[in-house]
This record gives sequence, C-alpha cells and structure tokens, in this order.
Amino acid sequence: MSTKALRLGTRRSKLAMAQSGQVADAVSQVTGRPVELVEITTYGDVSREHLAQIGGTGVFVTALRDALAQGEIDFAVHSLKDLPTTQPEDLVLAAIPVREDPRDVIVARDALKFADLPRGARIGTGSPRRMAQLNAYARSHGLDIHAVPIRGNVDTRIRYVHDGELDAVVLAAAGLSRIGRLDEVTDFLSIDTVLPAPGQGALAIECAAHDAALIAALGELDDPFTRVAVTAERSLLAALEAGCSAPVGALADLPPLSAPLERGNARGDGQIVNEMRLRGVVGTTDGSRMVQLSTTGPVPETHDGAMALGRELAAEMLAQGAAGLMGEQAQ
Repeated sequence: MSTKALRLGTRRSKLAMAQSGQVADAVSQVTGRPVELVEITTYGDVSREHLAQIGGTGVFVTALRDALAQGEIDFAVHSLKDLPTTQPEDLVLAAIPVREDPRDVIVARDALKFADLPRGARIGTGSPRRMAQLNAYARSHGLDIHAVPIRGNVDTRIRYVHDGELDAVVLAAAGLSRIGRLDEVTDFLSIDTVLPAPGQGALAIECAAHDAALIAALGELDDPFTRVAVTAERSLLAALEAGCSAPVGALADLPPLSAPLERGNARGDGQIVNEMRLRGVVGTTDGSRMVQLSTTGPVPETHDGAMALGRELAAEMLAQGAAGLMGEQAQ
C-alpha cells in the first residue's frame, strides 16, 4: 500500500468526529499511513424533523456512502445502529471493532436515578424504542413518567436538563464515553429494563468492495465476537422488516460475560464462552403492549449462523404479534 493519506469520511457532529478520530488513529497504526478526516453533512444532521417522521433508516448514512461510491473518500465510519440492514453490493463492512458498553443511560437533574424520578417526570428521548420500554417499565413498577420527543446533539439534550425543561434525558453510554462525558451519567439502565438498539455501542468501518488491500488492512481492527453479535441483532431487525427508527430493541451477548461487559470489560478477563443469548423486544410507544423474547444457543461460527439466529427469534416474535406493535409494520 502507498504512503498517501487515507481519507476517512465522517459526520460533522462532535460525537462522530470523536469516534472517527479514534478510528483514524487505529487505522494509521495498522496501515502506517496518515489518515485525514473529511467532514460530510448528512440529511439527518440538517433535518429538524424527528427521526421517526423522516424514516430514520439511512438518514445519517446515505451521504457518506455516496462519497464512498464517488471516490471522494477511502472509507467511512458509522455508528452501526444507524446503518440500514441491507448492505450495498459495492461496499463492504471491513471492520466492526470491539463494542463499547451497549446500555442506555440517564442524565437527570439532582443526580437522580431513574427509579427515583418524581411523579410526572419529563424524560426526553428521540427514540420510539426507548419510549416504549421506559413506559412499559414505568407501568409495571407504578411509576408516573412522561416521555418527551427531542432531537439535537448531546450538548443540546443535556442542556434541556440543566435548563429545567426536562427532568432527565436518555442517551447511549457508548456515545458519552467516546466524548469523555460519562461522569455526567446519573444512572445506567440495566439491559433488563431497556434493551439497546440493534448494534448500539458498535462502530462500522466501511469501504469500497473492490479495494482488497484496504479491506485487508482495516480488517485488523475487526472483533469477531462483536461482529457475530451485531449480525444476529441486525438480522432480527431485518426479519421484523423494521427500520432503525422502529421501537425494536435487541442485544446478543455471552451470558457469563454480561456483567463484566456492563462494567466496561469487553472480554471478561479472558473467560471462554460457548453460548450466545439473543434478546429482542418490540412494543407500542406508550408501553401498553410488548413482545419480548430471548433464545440461547452455541456462539455462531459463521455469518450465516448469526443471521439464522436473528431470523429464528424474529419469527417467534412475529408469531406473538410483533408486527402490529411497530410504526413501520412488517408487510
């Protein structure tokens, strides 16, 4: 490979720039080439509509993929949960690095935990998935909360709390970690309370399918455990025929490692595990109706095996009425 600088396409947000910068450093180490960030504005960045209204699927991705296809950049970094489940034939996910903490978190006034929020607490989130599960948890635990739809970057969302407009906001732990703001978290939401979005906490490094040398170099950053987990989660999402703005949560994890993962130890001190658990949930945004199922089996050894695991759980969820609970209904 040449020593010419590689061009990394990234969204302009503070979070996107931070995570792309971290990937750039890693890519530079494995390739020996400098990496320059190319800032690209996506439709999701400029639209002020809520993601559920503009479809959600691909709104942060299309402009980056267009730049790749046109040769304006050499590779792109995406938050995996933003990627549509259908992969273009001319592009390849060359690497999915080790996943960060997949959980959602609360940033609340007065350092409150979720369970300690006052009656009628206003909780901001732009995610129908979070709304559905928070409302369902509140219903089953006698809590009185009001989920308020919001948009904006991390600064904007947290400012709603500081300014007193909201009692709390829900964000992804991984995003706050990547921009060095985990110390503002007042509560980590257990995955038994709120299942994350499929692929949450993971990054995807994408490049042109014809660039074999770059694919091989980027592949040095790939984590096989993360890849098989998110493949199963995204297979479930695809089989439900739901977009990334639908109220679907999914997490594939290795049960003996789940507690270490939630403590930020992605490897659980080197434990050997042979089983993977896949959990899925879909519900109405008011939390009144939910379908939540799980399955456990051998850790898939192939892409097709991970895909099959996701499809099987989705079929069980559809059999229990999942399609009727989504804004984007399965056809």
